[in-house]
Amino acid sequence: MNIAIDGPAGAGKSTIAKRLAKDMGYIYVDTGAMYRAMALAAIRLGLDPADEEKISAAGGKADISIRYQDGEQQVVLDGENVNGHIRSEEVGNMASAISVYPQIRQKLVALQQRLAASADVVMDGRDIGTCVLPEAEVKVYLTASPQARAARRYQEIAAKGRVCDLADIQKDIEERDYRDMHRDASPLRQAKDAVYIDSSDMGIEEVVDAIRQICKGRQ
Repeated sequence: MNIAIDGPAGAGKSTIAKRLAKDMGYIYVDTGAMYRAMALAAIRLGLDPADEEKISAAGGKADISIRYQDGEQQVVLDGENVNGHIRSEEVGNMASAISVYPQIRQKLVALQQRLAASADVVMDGRDIGTCVLPEAEVKVYLTASPQARAARRYQEIAAKGRVCDLADIQKDIEERDYRDMHRDASPLRQAKDAVYIDSSDMGIEEVVDAIRQICKGRQ
């Protein structure tokens, strides 16, 4: 079975998908981490996110793969485990910018589809149910208000002892939403057969249970 969870940045997709996959004994595939690895490669090369030609060329040379260690996904860039380097705002913004380029998407979507064809997976991203896994047995569009998503991100950053501004975080989220929803290649949108879940006022377990009930009805 393939479970596709789409939605905007900060909606809790990764947290929910990880928990769901663990509960169901499925493999969790964090597609956003793959784009972040590609973004990290571009940042390390000092590339301008608006330079499609150079970004695409660098993406074609980058060796990105996924491996699993102790049940956790490890994203490998040119032989290096980069899990600890891809969660910054800088990398996230670069990933959002370069994910519009067809050559970048083509390379990573092929990898994602190979993973889904070989195992039961829970996969989250922006276009899983619409483009990557259009035949997924379960599709969910998980969202939350910009205010709720900004507050969650603020708490995550503050918990690490870093200084941040809530208004700036919300502005970044809204700008990323616009880019993701208006890009030409695979824009963020709810698949026609996806179940809509607004997690603004829901806890993690509530959301996981809601999706688990959907899965039970599709098995």
